[in-house]
Amino acid sequence: MSSIIPFTTAAAIAVSIFQGGAAEKINMGFVYVGPKDDYGYNQAHSEGCQGVQKLDWVKAVEEANVPETTAVQETMRNMINLDGARILFPTSFGYFDPHILKVAKQYPKVEFLHCGGLYTEGKHPKNVGSYFGYIDEAVYISGIVAGHATKSGKLGFIAAKPIPQVLRNINAFTLGARSVKPDATAQVIFTGDWSMPVKEAEAATSLINQGVDVLTCHVDSPKVILETAERRAIYVCGYHANGSKLAPKGYLTGAEWNWSKVYTDYAEMVKAGKSLSAGTIPHLVRGGLKEGFVKCSDYGPSVSEAAKKDAEAAKAKFLSGSMVIFKGPLKDNTGKEILPADKEYKQQDLELESMGWLVEGVIGSTKS
Repeated sequence: MSSIIPFTTAAAIAVSIFQGGAAEKINMGFVYVGPKDDYGYNQAHSEGCQGVQKLDWVKAVEEANVPETTAVQETMRNMINLDGARILFPTSFGYFDPHILKVAKQYPKVEFLHCGGLYTEGKHPKNVGSYFGYIDEAVYISGIVAGHATKSGKLGFIAAKPIPQVLRNINAFTLGARSVKPDATAQVIFTGDWSMPVKEAEAATSLINQGVDVLTCHVDSPKVILETAERRAIYVCGYHANGSKLAPKGYLTGAEWNWSKVYTDYAEMVKAGKSLSAGTIPHLVRGGLKEGFVKCSDYGPSVSEAAKKDAEAAKAKFLSGSMVIFKGPLKDNTGKEILPADKEYKQQDLELESMGWLVEGVIGSTKS
């Protein structure tokens, strides 16, 4: 930034909290777009907050069900001015622009960390950063387990929107399944938004009626999908958080976030006097299974020993850094070559951040 917007009166009050030595603890604020008990995205972040709260030198406050409107700006300002928050985690995708960007300019001494990949150096305020995890690694392992479990060879994937992050998970799940069952297919239905419980139930029912015997998803709350799968006596893989309680018989495994690790790391950095503005806290933080950012749910009762063996072998490769999900030869589901035999995309490669294709074996379209 070439210039800094002058402090508002509220910002000046907040800065005085930091400079006056009144706050012995690191005060952290967490904002969620949905409920904390959704068995999904928001619950995963709330569990991360609970994890960092166990540190006796951290004080954390939460607010749930905050819409992606100016309401989140008010929530962030209240956390700073009333709770003395020094580091904020507004977790929903739509909070970033314009809401985080606007408030971050008003409070340059506060750290704003957004869950996603939107930070651009030189364009956004220096006190804004981005964190995310390579959850497609855990999704790939779910695919392996699903590939072992399916009898029909028909898998189902219920997704919100065909954006790169979602497509990456659909593709990873399919590739994982086809690594053990090469003729397996994954039929995808896009609901159109992150929380559409009626459409999610309809999609699950439709897929099951078409012979799909393993379901998974990428929506904010997998609750409806897990419950529908259990009621219809088919298998299911969870996402975001552990959903085994909702499908005790059919739950195979799942891809979970481990935000406690990430939030603890940030708390340690702030405690050590580091900041985004000074460049001592990285503006982009990423990690997968190896870094402890994501994890796999425990195996359900129906998972075979053969499935466990293959899943654990893949997990070991991810932990060693030798596993590559997207490697040639690789075609999309229209027959177009994505990667030749001698090429691969590793997790850090930018091509994966702009993915716009579905791999061979996926039934569906990015335009649907």
